Amino acid sequence: MADRTPPLSLDDLRAEVQRGEIDTVVLAFPDMQGRLQGKRFAAPFFLDEVAEHGTEGCNYLLAVDTEMNTVEGYDMSSWDRGYGDFAMHPDPTTLRRIPWHQGTALLMADLAWHDGSPVVAAPRQILRRQLDRLAERGWTAQVGTELEFIVFKDTYEQAWDRDYRGLTPANQYNIDYSVLGTGRIEPLLRRIRNEMAGAGLTVESAKGECNPGQHEIVFRYDEALVTCDQHALYKTGAKEIAAQEGVSLTFMAKYNEREGNSCHIHLSLVDADGRNVMAGDGPGGMSPVMRHFLAGQLAALRDFSLLYAPHINSYKRFQPGSFAPTAVAWGHDNRTCSLRVVGHGRSLRFENRLPGGDVNPYLAVAGLVAAGLYGVEQELEPPEACTGNAYTADYAHVPTTLREAAELWENSPVAKAAFGDEVVAHYLNMARVELAAFDAAVTDWELRRSFERM
Repeated sequence: MADRTPPLSLDDLRAEVQRGEIDTVVLAFPDMQGRLQGKRFAAPFFLDEVAEHGTEGCNYLLAVDTEMNTVEGYDMSSWDRGYGDFAMHPDPTTLRRIPWHQGTALLMADLAWHDGSPVVAAPRQILRRQLDRLAERGWTAQVGTELEFIVFKDTYEQAWDRDYRGLTPANQYNIDYSVLGTGRIEPLLRRIRNEMAGAGLTVESAKGECNPGQHEIVFRYDEALVTCDQHALYKTGAKEIAAQEGVSLTFMAKYNEREGNSCHIHLSLVDADGRNVMAGDGPGGMSPVMRHFLAGQLAALRDFSLLYAPHINSYKRFQPGSFAPTAVAWGHDNRTCSLRVVGHGRSLRFENRLPGGDVNPYLAVAGLVAAGLYGVEQELEPPEACTGNAYTADYAHVPTTLREAAELWENSPVAKAAFGDEVVAHYLNMARVELAAFDAAVTDWELRRSFERM
């Protein structure tokens, strides 16, 4: 990563600041949910102080729930520890312009304690550790993520005031692949595409999806950390652009009882010469590395489901016949399986179809790498490919609740070996916090079912 040419160099930034073209620099890092947290700096101050020395942020940012409430159970941060700071060190390879905010640039930060040691439970650090393990074998992970979202004509403020009920979707019916359907909101989609391109992302396409108002914009694959940084930036930017346009969009895994928002993740491995080490002369054009790596995905899929489906709502997607997987199975170009092998030769890769739009990409990709390396280290072999309907075949089932996934994660020797006890405990507590909050909530479903009839 150190020799990668950034979308914007520090010298470029200095020149644009001197010309008055950039006046604000955002320094951000992904939190446990993959959201960007950080600060906005006056650009001259950033160049004079922060670019070299970094800044600080309260360490509670990796120890709160989704609503930013302080909660118990995290070793790194608590009232007893005084909620101190950690250091935020800019990663200059991620510096880029942000076209949807006037005069603004952004870059990512890596988190460290004040003695210089990394914050091991930080999502970006978790992924870096797994990528370092790949690098020890001379491999680099190439990753692409495919995010779906639903657009509503209501503003975010109107959606809040209505408790997110009775919103008006941007399309009234299934527009999967419909050019007419995407044309209905092309001004919004075009802004997102073009302004993401201005931020250094390579846009591939946009298409309609099945749920009313549902769309997908796809970006070109890249090195794993680059893709995850771009994924986090895109989610934030798409919401900000939508708000500027007076509409709202959601990436939540399951907004209603229809099709959920997925985030299919594609991964391949290349060596130092750029050759795809997953391609070979075996069945389906797969190399031994591909077979072992794929077998590792299957072996760890249930244990690592917490990384792919991190919230209560995530598990509502896993319904038969919904294009969200329920079976621990793989197949060649088979969308009924959790793992789909696609491409050939240099494009050969696998797709994990478990994650939804709510996934933290850093944790999910770290899970894919760790699972694959487990398969390589143990020389595991995959079972026969599924050639039919995996929903109705006799396969192990993916976890159906966050509680089940948390128990699998807690008791997984594969997770502990790959990520360490601290990381396992940290994200187990995240799941427990969400479960406790949900268990204490009275839902609309309960009110409708019980108010009069019980």
